[in-house]
Amino acid sequence: MVKKVALLTAGGFAPCLSSAIAGLVRRYTEVSPETTIIGYRYGYEGLLKGDSIEFPPEVRAHYDRLFAFGGSPIGNSRVKLTNAADLVRRGLVPEGADPLKIAADQLIADGVDVLHTIGGDDTNTTAADLAAFLATNDYPLTVVGLPKTIDNDIVPVRQSLGAWTAAEQGARFAANIIGEHNAAPRELIIHEVMGRNCGYLTAETARRYRAWLDEQEWLPEAGLKREAWEVHAVYVPEAQIDLDAEAERLSRVMDEVGNVTIFLSEGAGVNDIVARLQAAGQEVPLDAFGHVQLDKVNPGEWFAKQFAPRIRAAKTMVQKSGYFSRSAKSNNEDLELIAATCDMAVDAALAGNSGVVGQDEEAGDELSVIAFPRIAGHKPFDVDQDWYRRMLSEIGQPAPVRAE
Repeated sequence: MVKKVALLTAGGFAPCLSSAIAGLVRRYTEVSPETTIIGYRYGYEGLLKGDSIEFPPEVRAHYDRLFAFGGSPIGNSRVKLTNAADLVRRGLVPEGADPLKIAADQLIADGVDVLHTIGGDDTNTTAADLAAFLATNDYPLTVVGLPKTIDNDIVPVRQSLGAWTAAEQGARFAANIIGEHNAAPRELIIHEVMGRNCGYLTAETARRYRAWLDEQEWLPEAGLKREAWEVHAVYVPEAQIDLDAEAERLSRVMDEVGNVTIFLSEGAGVNDIVARLQAAGQEVPLDAFGHVQLDKVNPGEWFAKQFAPRIRAAKTMVQKSGYFSRSAKSNNEDLELIAATCDMAVDAALAGNSGVVGQDEEAGDELSVIAFPRIAGHKPFDVDQDWYRRMLSEIGQPAPVRAE
């Protein structure tokens, strides 16, 4: 019998966290109303601190209110339990302590039978490490993860929760930002989209934005032309960017259309930027996970500086849709997938089956409980997909060449 369940959301926000918590509470209320549900506040940081809240009957009665909001009601943080040095520096664990043991001891102290982690590959593989640690101490813990990331880059999960909504919201953001294209003559707009290693969100956002363009009625006689509202370039980490050739192409677009709009994945071209920083003897800022801190490297501004003089832009604007899109409430597409995922996650937990619930690409995209050892991150976006290549052709961009 499962007496106590703990929920934990971690990593960056995605438009699924609040809804996934609601879905889990709904399912437990349906099939195991006697089970106590707690939430660790601010992800693994709350677990290390023993900072949790118990969901009272009011939450079970009104879980549906969570569907109306983005973000996470119990909070997130970026904490890697295997990076002890960072945790010591942040004052989360004492010097010489094993963070996994501290977290495991807290789960034991709290009497947790099941841990549901809602996060990406780091979140879920860390949960697997916790379960393995506890197993060596004869403490059974069932861990069932839900795959969350707007990058949609978890192996082997076909569609991560929240990614559809993030793309939809990014397209909505773009519609207003690109409305600025004629605020001045010869304007360059760079729409920077989240995606450190994976271009999925950038590509899908561009596709959804162009679908919105397809629905509009234009009036060129009054200056309302689709060409000016169009996406003129899409750059993702998985494809090479020939700056010289693209500058020449976009210069022609600027001359003919009067403005240029680029959809840029924040991870596109970062290797080149880092190489230039290192060659100049500058330190490359890294986070606790060893990732380049993109907000400090600022790829959008870097590309703006490369293109603006070459295409003779009179005004340049770089706008980032990441925080706008990732903190939205779930759309109907995601709600349907979230509901099915939560149902299976609860049923698996009650049966004592650990893993990550997702659409398994290696099993015909069937929703199933995927074993933790098969979970990995950094799944690349496939730039050879027909729809993506067709989109680039339609906007006049050469077919993608895979980055080395």
